[in-house]
Amino acid sequence: MSSMESLAQLEVLCEKLYNSRDSAERAHAESTLKCFSENSDYISQCQYILDNASTPYALMLASTSLLKQVSDHSLSLQLRLDIRNYVMNYLAARGPKLQNFVIVSLIQLVCRITKFGWLDDDRFREIFKEATDFLALASQDHYLIGLKILNFLVMEMNQANSAMTLSLHRKIATSFKDQFLLQIFQISLTSLHQLKGEGNFPVADDLRRVPISLALRCLSFDFVGSPVDESSEEFGTVQLPASWRPLLQDPSTVQIFFDYYKVNDTTVSKEALECLVRLASVRRSLFVEDPARSQFLSHLMSGTREILQTGQGLADHGNYHEFCRLLGRFKVNYQLSELLSVEFYGEWIGLVAEFTTKSLLSWQWASNSVYYLLSLWSRLVTSLPYLKGDTPSLLDETVPKITEGFITSRINSVQPSSDLDNPLDNAEGLQDQLESLPYLCRFKYESCSLFIINIMEPLLQAYTARSRLPAPGDVAELSVIEGQIAWMVHIIAAILKIRQTVGCSQDSQELFDAELAARVLQLINITDTGGHAQRYQELSKQRLDRAILIFVQNFRRSYVGDQAMHSSKLYARLSELLGLTDHLVLLNVIVGKIATNLKCYAECEDVIDHTLALFQDLASGYMTGKLLLKLESTKFIMSNHSRENFPFLDEYRCVRSRTNFYYILGSLVFMEDGPIKFRTFMEPLLQIAVNLEASADAAFRTDAVKYAFTGLMRDLRGIAMATNSRRTYGLLFEWLYPSRMPLLLRAISLLTDEPEVTTPLFKFMAEFVLNKAQRLTFDSSSPNGILLFREISKLIVAYGSRILLLPNGTDIYARKYKGIWISLTVLSRALCGNYVNFGVFELYGDRALADALDISLKMTLSIPLSDILTFKKLSKAYYGYMEVMFNNHITISSVLNLDTSTFVHIVSTLESGLKGLDTGISTQCASAIDSLAAFYFNNIANITAGDNPPSPAALNLARHIGEFPSLFPQILKTLFEIIIFEDAGNQWSLSRPILSLIMISEQMFSDLRAQILASQAVEQQQRLSQCFDKLMTDVTRSLEPKNRDRFTQNLTTFRHDFRAK
Repeated sequence: MSSMESLAQLEVLCEKLYNSRDSAERAHAESTLKCFSENSDYISQCQYILDNASTPYALMLASTSLLKQVSDHSLSLQLRLDIRNYVMNYLAARGPKLQNFVIVSLIQLVCRITKFGWLDDDRFREIFKEATDFLALASQDHYLIGLKILNFLVMEMNQANSAMTLSLHRKIATSFKDQFLLQIFQISLTSLHQLKGEGNFPVADDLRRVPISLALRCLSFDFVGSPVDESSEEFGTVQLPASWRPLLQDPSTVQIFFDYYKVNDTTVSKEALECLVRLASVRRSLFVEDPARSQFLSHLMSGTREILQTGQGLADHGNYHEFCRLLGRFKVNYQLSELLSVEFYGEWIGLVAEFTTKSLLSWQWASNSVYYLLSLWSRLVTSLPYLKGDTPSLLDETVPKITEGFITSRINSVQPSSDLDNPLDNAEGLQDQLESLPYLCRFKYESCSLFIINIMEPLLQAYTARSRLPAPGDVAELSVIEGQIAWMVHIIAAILKIRQTVGCSQDSQELFDAELAARVLQLINITDTGGHAQRYQELSKQRLDRAILIFVQNFRRSYVGDQAMHSSKLYARLSELLGLTDHLVLLNVIVGKIATNLKCYAECEDVIDHTLALFQDLASGYMTGKLLLKLESTKFIMSNHSRENFPFLDEYRCVRSRTNFYYILGSLVFMEDGPIKFRTFMEPLLQIAVNLEASADAAFRTDAVKYAFTGLMRDLRGIAMATNSRRTYGLLFEWLYPSRMPLLLRAISLLTDEPEVTTPLFKFMAEFVLNKAQRLTFDSSSPNGILLFREISKLIVAYGSRILLLPNGTDIYARKYKGIWISLTVLSRALCGNYVNFGVFELYGDRALADALDISLKMTLSIPLSDILTFKKLSKAYYGYMEVMFNNHITISSVLNLDTSTFVHIVSTLESGLKGLDTGISTQCASAIDSLAAFYFNNIANITAGDNPPSPAALNLARHIGEFPSLFPQILKTLFEIIIFEDAGNQWSLSRPILSLIMISEQMFSDLRAQILASQAVEQQQRLSQCFDKLMTDVTRSLEPKNRDRFTQNLTTFRHDFRAK
C-alpha cells in the first residue's frame, strides 16, 4: 500500500466506493483501488486488509479483489491453496462478527477457488468436510455459515463461468455431483428436520431460509449437462441419479417441504413449493416399481389436497404462482390412469376444478398462473381416449364448467377504459392464454359451441344495430361490445386452429366449426359498413380487425388452400347460413377484407402488417396463389396499386410495409407467364420514375421528391425479392436497364448526405444484385452481367467519393456507417455472384472494377476497428467484404498494393474478428486468412526454379511480410489459442488457415509449439508434446483437399487430447 499513507485512508476510499452518491467521487475511488484486483502483487495486501481493517467496506474490497484475481489470473497452485485455507480459517475465527455481505463475498471467493482447483489437487475437495465441521459447532452463527458455504458451493458448481471452458465446467460439475451433491441434499433435509421443532436454539428467519434454499439448489442442479432455458418458466424432467431413490421413496422427504410451506414466511413457503415442483418432475424411471411411484404420487396429491382445502398461503402471489405450476406438473409427469388409481382422486379433482374456477374469476391477479391450470386440464382431456378401465375420470362434469368459466371471464374482463395494458394487444400473452382452450372446447364440442353462439348472437345483433345508427351513440359502450366480440373471435380462432376428434365424430365437428365460423364471417360484412366504417382510428375497432385476421389465418389453414381439407359438410352448412358454397367464394370474401383493410387503415401499422401477413400466406401457397389470380378482388388490387387507392403507401409510419406489399403483388404477377401483364402492372411505378426523371436537380431536395423516390426504391425492392427465376428476373432487369439506372445515379450523387434516401436505394440494389436461385444467369452472348456491374460500380464510386468528404456528425452510424455497410454488401454480392467475368475489365482497360475496389477499401479504412466491432451489422458487412476480397480477388484487389502498415492493419482486423463471439464472422475471417496464407504458400514459399516469376501481387505480399515478419506467427498463435482454450463452434473452418500457415514455415510452427509448451505445467509438458507430434501425422507439405481433411481430423484429436487432464 505504498500509494496510500495509512489503512485509515483506504477505509475512507472504500466507504466512498460503496456508499457515495457522487458518481465522480465513486469513479475516483474505483480508479485508485482497482490495483488490488488487477495486480497479483497486491494479494498479500488484501490479506493485510482482512486482518487489520475495521470497516466492512474495506473487508469487502479485499474479498472482491481476491475473487477477481482468482477468476482472471492464473495463480500458482500453492498460492490458491494458501488463499483458500486462509479464508476458511478467517470465517471460522471471525465469521460470526462479520456483516452478512462480507461473509457472502468471502464464501463466494472460497467456492470459486474450489471450483477452479477441483481437478488440480484433492485438497480443494476438503471444503465439504470443512463446511460440515462448521455445522458441528455449537454456535448458531457457525451453523449458518456452514450452510451458506454448501449453498454457494452448489451454485458455483452448477453455474458456467466465462473464464472456464464449457467442457471443463461440465467435467467439474459432474465430478462434484457424483461425489457430494446427494450428501449435501441430505444435510439440507436433516437441517430442515432439526429446525422444524424448537431445536437447541430459537429459529431465526435465516436459519429457515438457508436450508430450504440449499435443498432447492440441489434439486435444480444440471444433472445431465443440458441447462434449462432461464428465460422460460417451464422445464423438463429432473434427471435425478438412481442413488437418490431411497431418499425420494422416504415419505418424510416430500412431507418436510409441505410442512415448511406452512411457515409464515413467504420466502420459505415459495421455495418449499419450488422444491415440490421439482420433485413432481422427477423422471418416472427413478421408481423401479409401480407401487413406489404410486405412493410418491399419492403423497404429492395429499399435500396439494390439504392446501386446496385450507387455501393457506395462496393469498401471496408468489406462492399462488408456484402452486399452479405444481398442479400443472401432475399430468406432465404422470398418466391419467395413475391419477385415477389414487384413492381420493375424486375429491382432489373436484378441489382442483373449484380452484381453477375461482382463479378464472380473479383473472387480472392470476393471469400468468392460470396458464398452468388450463394446461393441466387440456392434458387430462387429451389423454382420456387412452384410458382403460371403468373408473370414472369425472372430467365430463368438471371440464365444461371450466371452459365456460374461462370464456365468461374473458367477456367480463372488458372494461370501458381498458386501452392501457389491454391483453388483446399482447400477441404472445394471448397465445399462451388460448393455447389449451381448443382441447377443452372440443371435449364437449356441441354444448361448448352452443354456449359460444349464445354469447355471440346478442353481441352481433347489438353491433349490427349500432352500424345502422346515423350517429355513433355511446362510444364507450360500443368499445366494450367490440372488445367482447374481439375476445370471442380470438376464442373461435383458437378452436379452429386445432383439429381433433375427441368426444364426437369428424363430420359433427365440421358442422360445429361451420356454425362458429359463420358468426365471424358474418361479422366481416358488418365491421366495414354503416357507422363502423368511420371508426378505423379507434383502438377497439383495430383490436377487432386484428382478431378477425387471426381467425381467417387459422380457418384458412384448416379449410382453404394447399394443405386444407375441402370439407363438404362445412361448406354445405356455410352455404345454408351465408351462401358461401365453396372455398373460392370464401377466398373472395377474405381478399375483399384484405383490400378493405389496406384501403382504410392508412395510419395503423399493426393492422396493415397483420393484413399483409395474411395476404402473403395466401399468395405463397401454390394452389391458393393460383386461386387468388381468378378473384375480382385480387385483380382490383393488382390493377390499382396506387397511393390513391391504398393510402397507407403514402404514410411514413407504414414505409416498411410497402416492400412487403409489392413483394406479394410481384409474387402474384410472376405466377402468370408473359411480359405484357408485367409491364401493365409496372405502369404506376413507371409513371413515378418518369416524373422523377423530369424533376430538376434542386427539386430532389424537396420532401415530396425524396419521399416519392424512396417509395419507388422500396417498391422495386419488394418486386426484386419476388423474382426467383431467370425469366422473372429478366423482366425486371429489362424494365430497369438501361433507362432507369441514370435516375439512381443522379439520386445518389445529389443526396449522398441523406441516409433516408441512400439506405432504401442501396437495400434495393443489394437485393437486385443477389444471385439467389441462380436467377442472374444471362445468355453466353449477353453482356448484361458486365453491364450490371458497371452500373453498380458507378453507384459505389459516386457514393463513396462523396461520403468520405462529409464530416462525422453526432450520430455517425446513421449518417455514415449504415450507408457504407449496405454499399459494401452490394459490392460483395456482386463480386461473388458468379455472373461477371472480372478479367474482362483489366483486359480492355475498363476501370469499373478497380475504381469500385479502390473506393470501397477507402471507405473501410475510414472506420476505426473499435467501431467495426461495436456495430453488429457493420461488422458482418465488413468481414463479408474482406472474405470476398481475399478469396476471389486477391490478385487484382487493391489490398496488396497498399503500404505495409495499412495492409497489416487490415489483416489485424481479421485477427480481431477471429477472437469475437460471432461464429459467422470468425468463419469469414478464417476463410480470408486461409486464402491469404495459401496465396503466399503457392506463389512465394513453395515456388521452385522452373516456375514462372512471381506476379506483382505476390511480390507486394512478400514485401509486406518481409517488413512485418511477426504477422503470420501472431495469427497462428491466436488460432491455436482459440482451438485449445475455447469452445469454438467452427473448428473445421479454423483448421483451414492453421494448415496453410504451418505450410508457409515449419520453423514458425516449431517456435509456437515451444511457446505453448513452456506456458503449461512442467508435469504436463511431455504429454502435450506428444499431442503436437501426432498433429502432423501423415500430413504432407501441400494444400490438397485430402491433405486438409487429414489435418482437420488430426486437429480434432489434438484438441481433445490436449484438453484432457
